Amino acid sequence: MNYNNIIAGTFIKRINRFIAQVEINGQIESVHVKNTGRCKELFIEGQTCYLEISDNPSRKTKYSLITIYKGNMLVNIDSQVPNKVVYDAILSGQLPGFEDLEILKREYTYGNSRLDIYFKRKGGKEGFIEIKGVTLEREGYATFPDAPTIRVTKHVKELMQAVKEDYECYIFFLIQLRPVSHFEPNRLMDPDFSHALSKAHKSGVGILAYDSKVHTSGIELGSPIPIQKI
Repeated sequence: MNYNNIIAGTFIKRINRFIAQVEINGQIESVHVKNTGRCKELFIEGQTCYLEISDNPSRKTKYSLITIYKGNMLVNIDSQVPNKVVYDAILSGQLPGFEDLEILKREYTYGNSRLDIYFKRKGGKEGFIEIKGVTLEREGYATFPDAPTIRVTKHVKELMQAVKEDYECYIFFLIQLRPVSHFEPNRLMDPDFSHALSKAHKSGVGILAYDSKVHTSGIELGSPIPIQKI
């Protein structure tokens, strides 16, 4: 996935979940933050970041923050792109194990949740994929979540129920950076989610983790990485 009209800036501070201040061409600008997570380890004063310039004159903010450097590592923080990146990879045949689909849809209601992807294989098997973007890197590995998340835990439980009803289900962690050695759930931050993920894995829900090729103007699916401590 590629962005349009990218400009560099220097991160100053985060004002709230949706707004940050960034210095762009010598001016302090209020910009939209495309991630409501904490991202405390990323949003540090002085870090180089990249923003997309909006062509919508009715928007309150002209810029959207999409990537930021953590040391020498460029991290995509756009929480809206993981679904598109994974969907496009499946659609173009880039994701092993999903080459035989006859139906592929985004955003599908199942139970009390709206799951990210519904698919149907040529043999008739139906399934779901729930996608989670990961921006937290710690000591060389990726982990999720960076804050407690009741909603995601609910989605995990919905997938367990779907498996009981003979659906083929996956949780896909798209790590929006590289390199990392492996992925593992953040048990200290959210033990309920981590327990649910472990239970889901044992019940037959597939767990997938891929890193990303992150550029200043885009992001695309990278390579599978090992999963630990599930």
